[in-house]
Amino acid sequence: MEMPKTIGNNTVVLEWQDVDWKSIERRVFRLQKRIHQAERRGDIKTVRGLQKLLLKSWSARMLAARRVTQDNQGKKTAGVDGVKSLSPKARMRLVGQLKLNSKAKPARRVWIPKPGRDEKRPLGIPTIYDRALQALVKMALEPQWEAKFEPNSYGFRPGRSCQDAIGAIFNAIRCKPKWVLDADIAKCFDRIDHGKLLDKLETIPAIRRQIRAWLKAGVIDSGQLFPTDEGTPQGGVISPLLANIALHGMEESIKELVEQLPGKGSRTNRRRAVSLIRYADDFVIIHENLGVIEKCRDHIQEWLKGMGLELKEEKTHITHTQECDNPGFDFLGFNIRQHKVGKYKTGKNTHNEPLGFKTIIKPSKKAVKSHYQKLKQIVDSHIVAPQEGLIRHLNPVIRGWSNYYSTAVSKQIFSQLDELLYWKLARWGKRRHSNKTGKWVARKYWRKIGSRNWAFATRTESNPMQLRSHAETPIIHHTKVKGEASPYDGNLKYWSTRMGKQPGIPTRVSKLLKKQKGKCAHCGLTFREEDVMEIDHIIPKSKGGKDTYKNLQLLHRHCHDVKTALDGSHGSHDKSQVIEEPDEVKVSSPVLETSRVGDYPA
Repeated sequence: MEMPKTIGNNTVVLEWQDVDWKSIERRVFRLQKRIHQAERRGDIKTVRGLQKLLLKSWSARMLAARRVTQDNQGKKTAGVDGVKSLSPKARMRLVGQLKLNSKAKPARRVWIPKPGRDEKRPLGIPTIYDRALQALVKMALEPQWEAKFEPNSYGFRPGRSCQDAIGAIFNAIRCKPKWVLDADIAKCFDRIDHGKLLDKLETIPAIRRQIRAWLKAGVIDSGQLFPTDEGTPQGGVISPLLANIALHGMEESIKELVEQLPGKGSRTNRRRAVSLIRYADDFVIIHENLGVIEKCRDHIQEWLKGMGLELKEEKTHITHTQECDNPGFDFLGFNIRQHKVGKYKTGKNTHNEPLGFKTIIKPSKKAVKSHYQKLKQIVDSHIVAPQEGLIRHLNPVIRGWSNYYSTAVSKQIFSQLDELLYWKLARWGKRRHSNKTGKWVARKYWRKIGSRNWAFATRTESNPMQLRSHAETPIIHHTKVKGEASPYDGNLKYWSTRMGKQPGIPTRVSKLLKKQKGKCAHCGLTFREEDVMEIDHIIPKSKGGKDTYKNLQLLHRHCHDVKTALDGSHGSHDKSQVIEEPDEVKVSSPVLETSRVGDYPA
């Protein structure tokens, strides 16, 4: 379908491939930046006026439709109406239909297994129309709330990652051992009180009515309609933002409590002495006094009841960072513990004063075990597969997991995993050739490549495919995001620079980001946090192009689609994502959302 568009005094007919996406993204971002700035200065009237303007904007509707039908990994996932994988004409038709109408179709319920458990969790998959409308509403709401969210809230927010949350914990305990309340909210997404959430939104009536319609739409499971009287369905584009809005205020509430408690120092110092660091529904409260921690636990339980939530008792406990018989605590797949320093070693604080302890952050035992079980499962399922196929399946898992933990004290654990995997592969080779000797198996599957004497690699002389090792991942220092910084503040240089240094980004992507100065080689726009990036061969491999840096460029996914159509290469894309997905991740919607910096192993 062709879309009529008024430009000046003329009406022109546009098709999907003729749209100037560069201008569209600039117009939408300009509006979002103005919303963010108005909220920062407390100008609510301007915020609501700009939100109304954005919701009616043709550019915003086009961008919402493209993100859902072209960029999103769930673009081929159907809702209850069975509609999926829209053609360019259907996308233009969808743009013309997008409008807030206080109605919504039920979501389609899908059950997916929880990582490392026998349980399953429900996902609610909205229709493509509702997904696009949710993306449009999110464009209007997110800049406003990014100006309001607390500095130590990290989950499902643009520009913030698990490593930022771990960095905040390190800053809170690096100068003094402290008590920690390690807590988890029970079924957070499923139990949020709708009325309290809608009251908390404080937005224009049209958005409030539309969000209420989505919350009350119900779900269809096995052909039967079930009402939804509480909770936000996991799987919706806007669900993570709504969950963050529901939990907003926890940090300030705890600081106000501690400020009123009797103690040494001024009220300001008492506020600074307590830290609440939250990633989605997992959070920790840190303070040097056990009594304060116990009062914080009781207080947060009451606070959560106001949103219809409660703490999960089996996952909520109080621990200390430095007791001799204490293993520390696990958070986001990391183990955090402080060790007493020996006779000849001394830890030091920011003033270079001796502390008597050292803070060690490393992968948790549960995460290591889960990762190795995943590697074993892949090897066992490729008994009859060629070596090349096994390497192709193992490398992304190893790369993603190693990159995630590359900011921790992980070198020893990486080496241990490599050794365990070697013996597993040796058994794999021996099982395939039971009548051959160990030396014969070693000569067939292992070889010397560069400085590696025992590389599990194919025998191809020109370009052998080799198994990546955990230990080759460099350990790097992660710089925590600035407290109240936001991608909507307009500082694109800061955010594009951070993208290239984020943990989990493959080396090729990082180098290309630096080479292209953070911009897409096709459209010239600066990459943003929500963008899906892909590596493209300038001269397609099908036409003789080589897999070298000179022949590589980094593009948006939609720009990659356009470029592939123009260069005549209709083979499979080199879809090297910005984030190599770890073996087990926790995301708001694995069906609909691309894996980003916020994902973490269970």
